[in-house]
Amino acid sequence: QVQLVESGGGSVQTGGSLRLSCAASGRISTINWMGWFRQGPGREREFVAAIGWSAGNTVYKGSVKGRFTISRDNNKNTVYLQMNNLKSEDTAAYYCASRTAVGDLTRAESYASWGQGTQVTVAS
Repeated sequence: QVQLVESGGGSVQTGGSLRLSCAASGRISTINWMGWFRQGPGREREFVAAIGWSAGNTVYKGSVKGRFTISRDNNKNTVYLQMNNLKSEDTAAYYCASRTAVGDLTRAESYASWGQGTQVTVAS
């Protein structure tokens, strides 16, 4: 089992930046991809970005490409989501998740472990 703890959420103005962190513990060796998802008020949980745990290759949701950057530090077992030029539509609870098997990277069902979430609020 993998345990995940997010941090770094908060409130910012439109155009501002935040960096989210996700610290992993437990059976780290079983992780193949790490992902970030978000769930806004009254909306379904949606994919934001993912990163290959070993190779570091990345995948992004179209609307965040060029604004968000996912990265990882394997020495610290931590994944980051740098969010720049934030917009009001980015307001959501953000969750990190780990994938240990196979499956569509953009689907929540492909991820076995989840963090508790961290709130991001962007005010205009």
